Order: sequence, then structure tokens, then C-alpha cells
Amino acid sequence: MASLDSPITIVRPHLIEFGVGTAGKLGKWAAEKGYRRTLVISDAFNASRIDVLELKGEVSVFAEVTPEPDTANLEKVLAAANRADAELIVGFGGGSAMDLAKLAAVLAGSAQTLHAVVGPNKVHGPRKVALAQVPTTSGTGSEAGIRALVTDPATMAKLAVESLHMLADIAVIDPALTFSVPARTTAATGVDAMAHCVEAFTNRKAHPMVDIYAIEGTRLVGKYLARAVRDGNDAEARAGLSLASLYGGFCLGPVNTAGGHALAYPLGTRWHVAHGAANALIFPHVLAFNTPSAPEKTKAVMEALGRETSGNVTSVFDAAYAFCAELGIEMKLSGLGVPESDLDAMADDAFAIRRLLDNNPRDLSRADIRSIYAVAF
Repeated sequence: MASLDSPITIVRPHLIEFGVGTAGKLGKWAAEKGYRRTLVISDAFNASRIDVLELKGEVSVFAEVTPEPDTANLEKVLAAANRADAELIVGFGGGSAMDLAKLAAVLAGSAQTLHAVVGPNKVHGPRKVALAQVPTTSGTGSEAGIRALVTDPATMAKLAVESLHMLADIAVIDPALTFSVPARTTAATGVDAMAHCVEAFTNRKAHPMVDIYAIEGTRLVGKYLARAVRDGNDAEARAGLSLASLYGGFCLGPVNTAGGHALAYPLGTRWHVAHGAANALIFPHVLAFNTPSAPEKTKAVMEALGRETSGNVTSVFDAAYAFCAELGIEMKLSGLGVPESDLDAMADDAFAIRRLLDNNPRDLSRADIRSIYAVAF
């Protein structure tokens, strides 16, 4: 883990609007900037309520974002972006919509292809269009980051693009947009936000400058997630989760996630399990596994969640598992329709995600991963 004097680079959207009722500030900002043509990238539900953004001028909408989007979905987005010839692209939805908006902002009208920019810092700049992000869930923190992921259906692997050119000009975080999120989705996405924070906090690249966001994001989830699951219209709880998600996004740029996300990804790419649900199921297993390598930070995590543990692996697992299960989250792979016969292939896929596994505080072998999947089954 990095010391206080270790170099680190921190990036943020140039402007962040936060709070209940702020969605309409996007339209005012866009008008002040003189943007006349806007493309909103969204799913069908959120496309039906773009009026809350108060956008002026010519507004086109791509409303076909799919959960865990693949390269085919991205191709449709890029075609729509080329047709719209927009001056402003808006990601309006969960992480899928916001990630596709990032990619559209740098690839539409560009000679670069997706496969040419996979990896860090391969996007050619400067960007030709403005980019705005408006999250409608509290989980990914994608509004704050410089990474975007899509699935390659041929390999069932996530393709990760990282570039400062995908940083939003403005992020508008209106917790009121999350009031309609169902309880089960609220629970899963809330644990995803927490996982971003926890995996950054216990990371080999963890840094004191990021730790403050990571532990506070974890505390916010511990305080507010159960409340939001019980009452989706609890404005304070929704705002707390929106802030936790944003803080998780702050953690992703300079530090990123680790083993938990690496083990969660095959659930989405192979069996289309929602990203939040996959992370929630895996979370207690990897947190407990990592405990011997990060005992003090694990203790701080459990205290932030309001859970007491003795500090040993079993105690940490039981407390973390209970935290997720009490939210109504499905905690068995079999309950999500994953067949036992696929665990070996999933272990192979997860073990190949070195960009995340190399961040993990404790080495995860392929056998360790297979064992975790077996216990989780």
C-alpha cells in the first residue's frame, strides 16, 4: 500500500452538481455553453423522463442501452451518435449508459476503433464533443471516472478503456432520480458502490488521499443502504447512497478495484447477472479472503458498516455475508441460475483479469478463485 509521499494523480469532472432537484441544471449549463444539438444515451425507462434534464434545442435520444452492454450495443450507439452530429453527449442512466456515453464521445466520428483504444491512455484527443453524465442509480460511480467497459461476446471478457479524454465536463447527481429504483436493485447497486470503496481501501495501490473517500463511502452505505431499501422515497438515505457512489467513482481512477470485481465479472459476461448483484454475492468471500493481508483496514471496513467482528476470517465472512443477506440479496450462485458445471470456466476467466487481480492485497490463485466459487455456489 502506498505511503503518504507516494505520487498519485486525482481527476474529477470539471463541474459537479449534487442534490435533490438538481437534474434541470444540466439544461441550464448546456444552454449557457451554447450547445444546440444533444444526444442522450439511455435505457428505455430513463429515456421516458428526459424532460427532467430541461435540455433545449435539438435533442436526439438513443434508448436501447442494455444491461452489461456488449460491442453490438456500442455499435448501435456509435451509429446514433454519427447520425445526431451532437455537440453534447449525455449519459443518462446507470453505469451502462454512462460508459457507452464516454465511448461515444471519443469514438464517434473518429478513425479509432474500440479495439484500438482498449487499455490505458490509447484514445487520441482532444475530444470533439462535450460530455455530461447523469446517474439514475447509486452504484457504479461512472459519472466521476475515466474508464468504460463493454463485453466482447466472442471471448466473454470485459474490454476496458481508460482515458482522461472520457472525463465528463459536468456530472449532475440528483438523488431524486433514484427514488424509483426497486428495493432489490437498490441493495445490489449500493453494495457495488461499497465494493468500489472497500476494494480501493484494501488495495495494493491504496493511497491516503483516496482512503478518505473510500472509508467515508463505506460508512455512508453502512448508514443509509438498509434505510433506502426499506423506503425508496427516503431522500436523505438516497442522497447518502448517491454520495457513496460518487466517492466510489473517485476511488476508481487512481486506485481501481481488485479481486472482488475480478471474480464478479464472469457472472455478468457469461450469465448476464447484473453487475451490482454479482459484486454483492462475491463481496464477503473476497473481503474475508483478504483479511490476513489487510487486518487493520478490514476492521475499519466492518466498523464503518456497523458490524463487530473478532478479526478472523470466519468472523469477517459471517458479518459481511449477513450485511448483504439482510438486504434481501441473493447470495448463492445457484440461486442466480449459474450452473455448477461452469465454475471452472468462470475461474479461468477471473484468473485472467490481471489488471484487477494484481491490485489485490493477497494473491488469488486460480485454485483460490475456484474454491470461492464453490463455496458461493
